[in-house]
Amino acid sequence: MTEIAAALVMKLRKMSGQGMMDCKKALLEADGEIDKAMIILRKKGMVTLQKRLGRETSQGRVVCKKAQDGKTAAMVMLCCETDFVANSTDFVAAAEAVGQYALACQADEGADNIFETSIDGRKFSEVIMQTAGKTGEKIEVGDYTRYTLQTGGIIGTYVHFNNKVGSMVEIETGSEEMAEAEDLKRIASDIAMHITAIKPIALDRDSVDSEIIEREKSVAAEQVKNKPTNIIEKIIQGKLSKFFKESCLLEQAFVKDDNKSVAQVLAQAAEQAGGQAKIKRFVRFEIG
Repeated sequence: MTEIAAALVMKLRKMSGQGMMDCKKALLEADGEIDKAMIILRKKGMVTLQKRLGRETSQGRVVCKKAQDGKTAAMVMLCCETDFVANSTDFVAAAEAVGQYALACQADEGADNIFETSIDGRKFSEVIMQTAGKTGEKIEVGDYTRYTLQTGGIIGTYVHFNNKVGSMVEIETGSEEMAEAEDLKRIASDIAMHITAIKPIALDRDSVDSEIIEREKSVAAEQVKNKPTNIIEKIIQGKLSKFFKESCLLEQAFVKDDNKSVAQVLAQAAEQAGGQAKIKRFVRFEIG
């Protein structure tokens, strides 16, 4: 039987993140060749991962990363089974890594694309397998979105302190100079925080799904069916208008100043920066 030096076992453990006994067994099976042993551990890691596929991943972390130039930002969910693992050192490190892989990914959405993305020759799928091996839980990438500015603008990001929910918002500005205004950058972050807290379902009235509008009309009609016929439609439209103000981002009362709408707050900040700005799109992720 091949003698396996303790130093070699330690080296494989550091490379793979697996337990000492698993590393020693893999080295014995590989006749002491560390590269072969690594392949053996990876194969076993994949088998372990497959056994976990049926488990629910309702915990995890939302991660937002922004490129140094501020032109690209990515938000991604890394999910696991328990809150205990979500707060573990190994999982937090994997969550930090997935943010970097999300920025490096060539696609703007799709978890599978992150799995195949490489940084310094290492795919994120390998990071997942290593972390799953350490934690003993199923780990997977949930939702993923990346924004890249095509013209002048700002990407505002915010992740709540519990790391369970976060948002990104893209704001178009009239010029690159406006996009550098600190007050406008702050408002972009504040609007991302607003989205995280208030949960708008659409940017404006025109963006609300027609099925949702019909559902709200139906609910309103049922509530006022005993009212005089000549005022029913007026009441329904009033209820629908209230729904839009509560649900559409631009019409919602701003979370930091409920005397102003989000649209009014942005317009005021843009004017102070020397021009106009508009929200192009936003996304909100929540775990659990």
